[in-house]
Amino acid sequence: MLNPHIFRAYDVRGLVGTDITPEVFRQVGGAYATLVRRRGGRRVAVGRDNRLSSPDLAGGFVAGVRAAGVDVVDVGLVTTPILYFATAHWQLDGGANVTGSHNAIEYNGVKMVHRGAAPLTEEEIQELRRMAEAGDVERGAGALEARSPREDYVATLAALVHPARRLRVVVDAGNGVAGLYAPELLRRIGCEVVELHCESDGTFPHHLPDPEDEKNVEDLQARVVEVGADLGIAYDGDADRVGVIDERGQRHEADLVLILLARDLLTRHPGAKVVFDVKSSQSLVDDVRAHGGVPVMWKTGHSHLKRKMREDGILLGGEVSGHMFFGEGYYGVDDGILASCKIIEIAARADAPLSRLFAAVPHLRATPELKAPCPDAEKFRVIEELTRELKARYETLDIDGARVSFPGGGWGLVRASNTNPYLTLRFEAKTDAEVAEMKRVIYAALRRYPFVTLPD
Repeated sequence: MLNPHIFRAYDVRGLVGTDITPEVFRQVGGAYATLVRRRGGRRVAVGRDNRLSSPDLAGGFVAGVRAAGVDVVDVGLVTTPILYFATAHWQLDGGANVTGSHNAIEYNGVKMVHRGAAPLTEEEIQELRRMAEAGDVERGAGALEARSPREDYVATLAALVHPARRLRVVVDAGNGVAGLYAPELLRRIGCEVVELHCESDGTFPHHLPDPEDEKNVEDLQARVVEVGADLGIAYDGDADRVGVIDERGQRHEADLVLILLARDLLTRHPGAKVVFDVKSSQSLVDDVRAHGGVPVMWKTGHSHLKRKMREDGILLGGEVSGHMFFGEGYYGVDDGILASCKIIEIAARADAPLSRLFAAVPHLRATPELKAPCPDAEKFRVIEELTRELKARYETLDIDGARVSFPGGGWGLVRASNTNPYLTLRFEAKTDAEVAEMKRVIYAALRRYPFVTLPD
């Protein structure tokens, strides 16, 4: 029996050995290939990250795809954005990357896309579950070929960015698959690269490849200062997210990184829309407007944002988690390595260090993303009830959880994670006292639910 909870909003993911096995992935691969065939497709790319469980899981997935009569282009060890690139660039009918992304070592999963690297919807992922459970899959004998997208990918990205001067960059891949690609590409565009934890090692011996967690970039912060680098770059396990450290060793939240990317885009596309998730800073909203752009706040989740970009013709997007999405001269997908190239280009053009560029961005008092453990079976009910209560008392945006506007201009967000058993919260205001008061209000409402563990 398949655990229904592995079929999540953006991917299929769970604990290896219990929820996730090669046999489970054979069933998921068969269902995915059936979805592709019933949309008229016959050829997909399949890749994997460097987790120890990924080769066997990818083997199961490929076997399922081929047994459903769909041909497989095996792209080997790749980042998820490179899988997206291969799918779109080679005009294949879909693609799938076996990856645990930034999650703990005991997890793994698979991210799947349609032609053009368009994301599957939540409904389509649930349809995969129904097809797998019912054995409602096509039959056939798909072919298998191996093909590397490395040179096409590196050449394409190198043609998109042209740094005005040589920068010294420290790259921390967290021993994830980005280490196989990012240093080469950054050297190709003219950077002096200092490698940190770039050796491929699926046990992640130094730290988990997750730059959203401040603890995971401490090595990078120290090395940037030690070698006098112009900036530091960190990637998550499959390199669809990026973290940025300035020359002083300071870490900057991804929504503020998006401000720099948006300012750059708006010099070439005046009046352009920029899309971002509901966890993003009000500073981003105000800065996009101040530079002549149109801010578009949308649901959290890389699939939601990519669909919004495609529907509305948006050229740039980003999430607080570190996903950055590029539609200008590219395929409208998230790519941490491309994001780092763009940031390097911006820093190389500036006549001031990166810390000064960030200092010019208005900073409010903001918490990081806070996580309140809550059972998967309860989290959406909690948010529905809480949103109803808060809307009766405050101005509340409810496109994704409740983003509550408080007197004084601050806001607080509480939403259900689409990928893990917890609620996510974030607060931002002009003063620490205002942040504390907003937290008091939201925490008081959450205390009615004894199964919710409030963050410190």
